[in-house]
Amino acid sequence: MERKLTTNQLKRMPSYLDLLRRLANDGIKYISCQTIADCLSLNKEQVRKDIALVSQDVGVPNKGRKINDLIKDIEIVLGLNNDYCAVLIGVGSLGTALLNYGGFTNYGLKIIAAFDNKVELINKEVNGIKVYDINYLKDYIADENIHIGIITVPRDYAQDVADLLVEAGIEAIWNFAPVSLVVKEGVIVSNMDMAQSLATLSHKLYLKQNRG
Repeated sequence: MERKLTTNQLKRMPSYLDLLRRLANDGIKYISCQTIADCLSLNKEQVRKDIALVSQDVGVPNKGRKINDLIKDIEIVLGLNNDYCAVLIGVGSLGTALLNYGGFTNYGLKIIAAFDNKVELINKEVNGIKVYDINYLKDYIADENIHIGIITVPRDYAQDVADLLVEAGIEAIWNFAPVSLVVKEGVIVSNMDMAQSLATLSHKLYLKQNRG
């Protein structure tokens, strides 16, 4: 059965998963919604509704749900039981930082190649990931059956890169460029707007400092 999460529920799931994995590694077998809520400073009823949506297991009285089963349920709903290969385009400071980050594999994402148009970067490796000429992008995607493209180029080049990815058959784009991309219907785009996030953070800090 397909279970569709709201945006806010989807944002909470990685926190649940991280907590459950840590507890499982500590040898804990069962957990209640109350415990999850307490650990993450969330509302118990909110947690209960979230967990009920992803898991059909009602749990054991006075113990809660089996942690390992709940981990599997969340992984299935988030699609983490599938391993998706990705390519990254734009090996600047941000792109390099993402290539060096090892946590993506915990969420079903494996970056297997990077692309750039700078001659000095071609054929180099970042964290064991080879950098290829951007002109080879479409052929590489076709040969390796890539599902996800990660854009970390300057905003003026982001749409051109998105067009290349779509033409090559990419199904999903994770966009770090501060621009709205135009893609054909059926292509999934997730925008990581750091300027918007910083503005939200700054505004909340402003309100806190000026609270009367």
